[in-house]
Amino acid sequence: MNILVFDIETIPDIEGGKKVLGLSGVTDSEAFLSMSRRRRQETNGASDFIRHHLQKVVAISVAMRVNQEFRVWSLGEEESSESELIQRFFEGIDKYTPVLVSWNGNGFDLPVIHYRAMINSVVARAYWDDGIDKKEFRYDNYLSRFHKRHLDLMDSIAGYQSRAYASLDQIATLMGFPGKLGISGADVWSKYLDGDISGIRNYCETDVLNTWLVYLRFEYMRGRIDAVALDREIKMTKSFLENSEKSHYRQFLNAWGVT
Repeated sequence: MNILVFDIETIPDIEGGKKVLGLSGVTDSEAFLSMSRRRRQETNGASDFIRHHLQKVVAISVAMRVNQEFRVWSLGEEESSESELIQRFFEGIDKYTPVLVSWNGNGFDLPVIHYRAMINSVVARAYWDDGIDKKEFRYDNYLSRFHKRHLDLMDSIAGYQSRAYASLDQIATLMGFPGKLGISGADVWSKYLDGDISGIRNYCETDVLNTWLVYLRFEYMRGRIDAVALDREIKMTKSFLENSEKSHYRQFLNAWGVT
């Protein structure tokens, strides 16, 4: 079984915001303030978080477990367009037909990807198949909340009860995994403005690692893997990190207490 753990990072779609709000002759900063203000009005001041369709994807990171291999990387290059990032994500699904694993993928990542795929004219035939092309997808596809081709860990562990949702950072930390390493999703916009796409991709990759480790514990809890298999997967993950020269992987290992 092929496993693909994924996470996305986004920024406000300023150009899109200008279009839908009818803004002209304004700076990007002014447009961002208008978008945030409109969102606060929509939520009666509860949130200024920009809605899904006005989130622009700037990074998609994945952890892939296929055959005897485990690796983590960010799709495309730092200069890749949003369209290319999303197309590569769906091409991976076409090629490997993996089980997708996420943390809040149903609530955020996938709806954003859906909207942005349409905006960018991206094709995702296998992902949207509900049994037309692949008969086995009729009762087990990526689209149904209760099917198994996409496992949203946050949703499943909480028993599909929103009041029981928890953050990946806190759950990972409680399990002895590194959790967030000094930055959070709230820092992505400022990093983007500073031109730090590399930092955004690195942060996204550590979120994927945390999600992967929580997934392993979840699989152990529900009896899909035993203690021997869990230990093997942990060792494979550590080996990948130890053999990488990337500093954020070394930082992740150190935070995990592994030398």
